[in-house]
Amino acid sequence: MTPRTPPSPPTASPAAPPPTFRSSAVARMAGMPVSTLRIWEQRYQAVAPTTAATGHRQYSADDVERVVLLRQLTGHGHAIGTLAALSAEQLRELSRAHLAARPDAQARTTALRIVVVGRAMGRRLERSAALGRWSVAPVLVAVFDSLAEATQSIAGQNSPPVDLLVWQAPGLQAGAWPGLQAAQAAWRARHVAVAYRFAGATARDALMNAGASVVHEPADDAALVAWLSSLAPLAAGEDHQQPPERRPPGANPWSLAAPDAGAGPAPTRRFDDAALTEFAGLSSGLACECPSHVAELLMQIASFERYSAGCASRSPADAELHAYLHRVAGSARILFEAALERVATAEGLALP
Repeated sequence: MTPRTPPSPPTASPAAPPPTFRSSAVARMAGMPVSTLRIWEQRYQAVAPTTAATGHRQYSADDVERVVLLRQLTGHGHAIGTLAALSAEQLRELSRAHLAARPDAQARTTALRIVVVGRAMGRRLERSAALGRWSVAPVLVAVFDSLAEATQSIAGQNSPPVDLLVWQAPGLQAGAWPGLQAAQAAWRARHVAVAYRFAGATARDALMNAGASVVHEPADDAALVAWLSSLAPLAAGEDHQQPPERRPPGANPWSLAAPDAGAGPAPTRRFDDAALTEFAGLSSGLACECPSHVAELLMQIASFERYSAGCASRSPADAELHAYLHRVAGSARILFEAALERVATAEGLALP
C-alpha cells in the first residue's frame, strides 16, 4: 500500500503593506503648508517619500514622524538646512532637549493630560499606549460621548487645567465652535484638537480660524500619535508654531436631479464606534486584517450616514439629495454589518 503524502502546511497570507500618506495629509498633521513640505524635500532632501505609479508622493509613518519633528524644531528657531541631515533619533534627542529646558518640563515629559470626546478615540489612545507607540503615554483624564456631556460634567470644576481636549467628530457641521469652546472652558483646556471623518470646508475653516487644530482622522495609530504629539507645544502655551493656513470657504454647487424616495429609514446601528474599535483591535494578530478593515469601514459609513442626515439644505431638491445619500449610507451600513458578522464567524472572533 502506497503511503499517503502528508498535506502541505497552509501558506500564510501575505501581510498587509504598511499605510502611506499623501503630502496634503502629512502637511495637515504637521500644521504647515504643502508648499513648504515640497521645498524641504526638493531643496534640502529633509525627507524622502516614495512615489506611487500614479505620481503621488507616499509617506510612511516614519516619514510623518520626521516631518512633525522638523516642524517642531524649526518652530524653535533651528534652520531646516541644519536639521535636514540629522537622523530621526538625533531629531528626537534635540526635541527632548527643548522640552527639558522649559520650566514646566517635568510635568510635560511625564504625560500630556487629555480629555477626549468620543469613546472610539479614547479606545484608540488606550490601544496606542498599550502598544508602546507613545514616548510618554498620555493621561486620559476623562472620556465623554458628546461635547454637551463634557461641558456639563462637574469633574472639570474640581480638576486642574488639562493640556488638550480632543474631539472625535464623525460629521463636522457648521456652527460647531460654540459647543467646542464651551467644553474647552469647562475643562480649562489649553488647546483643542478635532479629528473629523466627514466635514465641509466651511466647518473646517471656522474651527481652524478660531485656533483649533483640525485634521481628517488618521486611520493609522502611529500617525494619530504623531499628530497629537506635535500639539504638545501648543498645549503648553508655546507660540512658536504658526497657525494652519486659513482657506476661504469654497462653493460646492450641486446639479444632480432629486432621486426617488425609495425605502424608509434604515434600522438602527448594531455596533457603535467604541465596540467596533475594540473589535478592530482583536484582529491585529491575524495574517488577514479584513476584520479590522471591515470594522473601520463600518465606522466610516455610519459617520457619513449621521453626517448626511444633518446636512444643511438650500432647496427642496438639495434636501431630497441629502435624504437619498442618507438612505444609501444606511443600506451600505446594513450590508457591512452582515459582512462583519460573517467575517467574525470565519475568523473565530467574538462580535462586538
